[in-house]
Formats: sequence, structure tokens, C-alpha cells
Amino acid sequence: MKTRLTTLAASLLLLNSAATFAASTVDLTVKGLIVPSACTPSLSGGGVIDHGKISAKDLNPDKNTVIGNNTLSMAVNCDAPIQFALHSIDNRAASGSSIRYGLGFINETQVLGGYILTFANPVAEGGVVVQPIASGDQGNTWYREKFWDPGLYMSVAAMDDDTQPLAVKDLSLDLEVQTIINRADGLDLSNEVTIDGSATLEVKYL
Repeated sequence: MKTRLTTLAASLLLLNSAATFAASTVDLTVKGLIVPSACTPSLSGGGVIDHGKISAKDLNPDKNTVIGNNTLSMAVNCDAPIQFALHSIDNRAASGSSIRYGLGFINETQVLGGYILTFANPVAEGGVVVQPIASGDQGNTWYREKFWDPGLYMSVAAMDDDTQPLAVKDLSLDLEVQTIINRADGLDLSNEVTIDGSATLEVKYL
């Protein structure tokens, strides 16, 4: 009898140990999708907008100053028609906002200003006019939008359906860039200030 009880106790101990071990595990899943096509984005002018030298006296003291409205030609060329999005990363995000890309700081504390991107006149291969759409949840849902805020996914859709991206082989568009300097009465402009905007625009396959 004693032997049976000892055996039963040992079995219960093993079961409890197994249950404890199982509760201390977690699953790891690695997943993804390799697509056969690749897309290459490009910008006219090497993607550089140079405003040159601007006199501090030409800046509005009590309101923002628009120092330039520029347009770059942007193209995305793919091996075959595919759904894709363009994702923006503000490399000066600390001096930017939810709607403006940053231009850096003065004295590490004063926000110099920002710039706004607009996705305009998109055309797919064959001259097909398409509409710009955006996603704020990494491509799960889409809506009609032309302003390319930092972090947004931008794509194009058929003119009669703004809920999903269109598979496109070649896309061309005008990337409009409006550069703004904050009101001058809050900035230290006693020395030269570098306008230092930088963003990375990358292709995301959907």
C-alpha cells in the first residue's frame, strides 16, 4: 500500500511539473511573403530642394512664413503590376509634428519650421488617371487623401474605389513641397541657421 501511495505521489508530482513547464512557454511565429516583383522609387533633382540664403528680415515676425512652394516629379517603376504603398519617415521628427516634417532646431530648443508634402496628379501606366489614398494603420484600411503626413502609407486607387490600392506597374506623380518657417519673433536669428529637413520615402509591398 505504501508503495502504491509513493508511486501515486510521484505521478502527481510529474504531472504538476509538466503543467508548470507548459505554462512557462510562449510561441514564436516568423512569417512573411516574398513577392516576385520589385519597385524602384525616384525623385527629380536628386530629391533636393535648396532654398538658398534667406534674409531673416524677410521672415514675418508675428506669423509663419512660406519660403517656397516646390514640385518634384516622383516615379515608381515596378517589374510587373503590384499593390504597393509609399511610406514616409521623417528623419527630423523631433522638430516636426503630426502634419509637418521637421526642419531642425535653433539652439537645440527652438523649432525652426516644417514642410508639407502633397501627393498630386498621380497617373498609372498607359496614362490612366488614379486617385491618391492613404492609410494610417499600415495598409489595413484606406481613405481618399492627398496630404502625405509623416508616417502615412500613400498609394493610388481607381477613381471609383478609394477603399483599396490598385495594382500598378508604373506610377508618376507630382510631389508638392511647401516649406514654412515659424514666426520670427520666437526664433534666435542672430547667427546663420541651417534649414535641415530630411525624410526617407520607402516602398512597402502590400
